Amino acid sequence: MKKILADGIHNGGIAEWARELGGWILELVVRPEGETKFKVLKWRWIVERTFAWLGRYRRLSKDYEGSQESGECWVYLAMTHLMLRRLDPA
Repeated sequence: MKKILADGIHNGGIAEWARELGGWILELVVRPEGETKFKVLKWRWIVERTFAWLGRYRRLSKDYEGSQESGECWVYLAMTHLMLRRLDPA
């Protein structure tokens, strides 16, 4: 993984953390300043689509987890399940 896409709300210090931890580039998907009407943003659909996939899992539909590590494990499990279903849809 080389690049992480994030919503514009995540703009405080996380880019430096990602660079220090794994050498990743954090790219924020932000709306242009002064823009008030709906406009399709580059890469935004990828972020929103991923959140929609994760929201289909009951445990990830709300913030039920007591720790970040537990929540992260459930995201890994959900994405692994999704990938395995796509590899063998039977």
